[in-house]
Amino acid sequence: MKGPHNIWRLIRTGATFERTGAMTVALEAMEVSPRLRFAARMLGLPFRWLGLKGDPALPPVTRAITALGPAYIKFGQILSTRPDIVGAELADQLKYLQDQLPPFPQAEAHAAVRAELGQPVEVLFSSFSEPVAAASIAQVHRARLADSGEEVAVKVLRPGIERAFRRDIDAFYLAARWIEILAPFSRRLRPVDVIAHFEGVVTGELDLRLECASAAEFAANTEKDGGLVVPRPHWGLSGRTVLTIDWAEGIGLNDLAAIDAAGIDRVELSRRVLTLFLSHALRDGYFHGDMHQGNIKVMPDGRLVVYDFGIMGRLDEYTRRVYAEILMGFIRKDYRRVAEVHFEAGYVPADRDIDEFARALRSVGEPIFGMEANRISMARLLSYLFEVTERFGMETRTELILLQRTMVVVEGVSRSLDPHLNIWEVSRPVVEDYIRASVGPKAILRDLARTARVLARFGPKLPALTEAALVRLGNPDVAPRPAGGRARLVRGVIGAVAFLALGVAIGAAL
Repeated sequence: MKGPHNIWRLIRTGATFERTGAMTVALEAMEVSPRLRFAARMLGLPFRWLGLKGDPALPPVTRAITALGPAYIKFGQILSTRPDIVGAELADQLKYLQDQLPPFPQAEAHAAVRAELGQPVEVLFSSFSEPVAAASIAQVHRARLADSGEEVAVKVLRPGIERAFRRDIDAFYLAARWIEILAPFSRRLRPVDVIAHFEGVVTGELDLRLECASAAEFAANTEKDGGLVVPRPHWGLSGRTVLTIDWAEGIGLNDLAAIDAAGIDRVELSRRVLTLFLSHALRDGYFHGDMHQGNIKVMPDGRLVVYDFGIMGRLDEYTRRVYAEILMGFIRKDYRRVAEVHFEAGYVPADRDIDEFARALRSVGEPIFGMEANRISMARLLSYLFEVTERFGMETRTELILLQRTMVVVEGVSRSLDPHLNIWEVSRPVVEDYIRASVGPKAILRDLARTARVLARFGPKLPALTEAALVRLGNPDVAPRPAGGRARLVRGVIGAVAFLALGVAIGAAL
């Protein structure tokens, strides 16, 4: 019955989009052909007779998504991070969806805490407030621990949310496959992969133990970062559906009057928001992936507080080096090097002309660098870069999606604090420090040492492997090989032993 149910859910989705006026906007954002737009309008004609649906004060797509419920609201939040798919204007409208659901009853929150933690709220907490924030997946209560009196935030999943999301995600997959079939041009954007990315994000957010682990890891990585506070999770009062974490007060970064009244330097605060994010992304390869103004506050003493660790980004070391070199290339206006990095990383097909690609990149960078400092924009750079890389056959890089989106959001937060912020001037020292530490002779030696440590784990097996190889060489009846093959085998064994010895020496020196 799953197939018919999914089809019915898609029909309901289409009907809601028609009744809110969102269908035309969505089709235009996706650049659907006129023929398919006409077909969609004809199919939706009967539903328009049912009348308008949703809050008419909202833009059409936002109105449709809020009318469809939690899974769609969450998907809308994800799409607000993908201007490469829905366009900058629609992505900006979808940012409205951050916290737009009413809270569920207090009694249900108490029941969820008891079911997860095994004791009633009254035993665990001396106070437990009404919801102070409600989002698509969970809501937050302010509480005080019964034993120590510490103030904490208790996050509780919405009852039945996992089942509801699972049902709607199945329908999303069906819609994505149809889109790829009916609109072949959309395959570059990989609709099914977008849904898979959404599923991964939601799956992580539906298990609050993972968010608890994310908060703990992020706190460990950043404990030496001056001017940053990461609330401490309480493992004993957390589980799959409940998360308890330290309460931390602060001024919202959108409350500029309160920041000024507290005597906090907004220019310095703006720079710190940006440099901390870049440090986490490049230095740690682990960064907060949802750094909008609702998740960052500033304490009266000027320290930043970050909240909500449901969406975190992770980059492997190779991707971090690639990203740093691309950023550094733009900062230095070395467009040839930026082009080379794209080709070396396999981001652009090898059969494309690297000189033409470098020329196209220059057309992206030069207009931006010619602007005044307060108009230089990472968002604009990424928008132009999407256009250029699409022309040269670059597919969407899923590992960079969250990083690129968060960079744009962080820029917006920083620029709201200091409209004259020069993003390149602030970014340059962080990127240069990372490149000095990670792309150079010292980095090569570290890579060799790490490789040697991996080979060393096979050290106990190496004598037996060497003996077996030599036996095969000396006894053709055991494993006959051509002469060239024997020579390669000998060189391989000797090379492995020599490399292991070199790696051990380097490891000892480091």
